Amino acid sequence: MVEEDLDRAACLMSDGDIASIVPSKAHGTFLKVLLGPVNLRARKEVQLKVKEEYNSYRDRTAVVFLGFPMILLFLRTWLWNGCFPALPVQLYQAWLLFLYTTLALRENILRVNGSDIRPWWVSHHYCAMLMALVSLTWEIKGQPDCARKQRGVELFLCWAVMQGFAMMLQNRYQRQRLYTRIALGKAKRMDVVWGETAGVEGQLLLLCPVLFLLQVFEGYVGFLLLRTAHRGIIPEWQVVVCGILLIAMAIGNFANTVDTLMVKSRFKAKMKKSKSKRDLAACTSPTGSSLTNSAAGA
Repeated sequence: MVEEDLDRAACLMSDGDIASIVPSKAHGTFLKVLLGPVNLRARKEVQLKVKEEYNSYRDRTAVVFLGFPMILLFLRTWLWNGCFPALPVQLYQAWLLFLYTTLALRENILRVNGSDIRPWWVSHHYCAMLMALVSLTWEIKGQPDCARKQRGVELFLCWAVMQGFAMMLQNRYQRQRLYTRIALGKAKRMDVVWGETAGVEGQLLLLCPVLFLLQVFEGYVGFLLLRTAHRGIIPEWQVVVCGILLIAMAIGNFANTVDTLMVKSRFKAKMKKSKSKRDLAACTSPTGSSLTNSAAGA
C-alpha cells in the first residue's frame, strides 16, 4: 500500500498543476550539442502530443525496420545473384543512422518533460548511432567470392529482421498495458513504452524468448565480425568497431532484461505479502470476527 501511494503521489506531482513549479531534468550533452541551451520544458498538452507522436513514430519505423532488410535479403536471392549491391545496403544503414538519432533526440526531450525512460535505452541508441555511422564507411565488396566477403552484411540484415520483429511485438502488446497503468495511477501520463521488457506476465512469456534469442544472436553476430577481422577475411577497422558495439549492446540489453524481470518478481512478492497481511488483519479485526460468527450461526 505504501509503495502504491508513493507511486500515485509521484504521478500527481508530475502530471498535476504542481508540475509547472517542479524543476525539470537536466538537458544533457546530446541535447545541448544538437539544439543548444534552449528550454525544452513544454506545456502539459504539448507534452502529451510529443509522447503520442513518439509512440506513433515507433510504430511506423518498426514496419520499415522489419521490411527493409527482408526486401534486401529477398532481392539478393532472386535478383542480385547472391551478391548485395552497395547502394541499397548503404541506404538502409543511412536510414538506421537517421532512425536512432531521431529516437535519441525524442527520448531526451521526453525525459526532460518527465518521461520515465531508462538511461540504458538512450545509451543503447547512442551505440546504435555510432554503429550505423561506422557501417556507412564500410566498403561492401562484390565479386569474386562475394558470398564470403558479404557474410557480415548478411548476418547484420538477419539480426535487423529479428530486431524489427521484436519491436513490433513490443509496440503491439505493451501499449494497452501502459494505458491501463496510467488509468490506475501507477504510471505517469508522460511515460512511454520503453525498452524491450515492459509488460504483464502473459506478454512477457511471449516476448522474453524472442528477446533473449535476439540478444544471443546479436552477440553472436558481433563475435563473428571480430573473428572475420582476426582471420583477415574482412580486415577493415569498421568490422572490429561494429563487432565490439554489437557485443556491448547485447550484454547491456541482457542485463537490463534480467534486471527488469527481477524487479517485477520482487514487486509481485511484495504485493502478495501485503495482500496476505491485509487478509490476516481483516480476519482478526472485530468486524471480521462478527461476520464469521454470524455466518457460522446461519
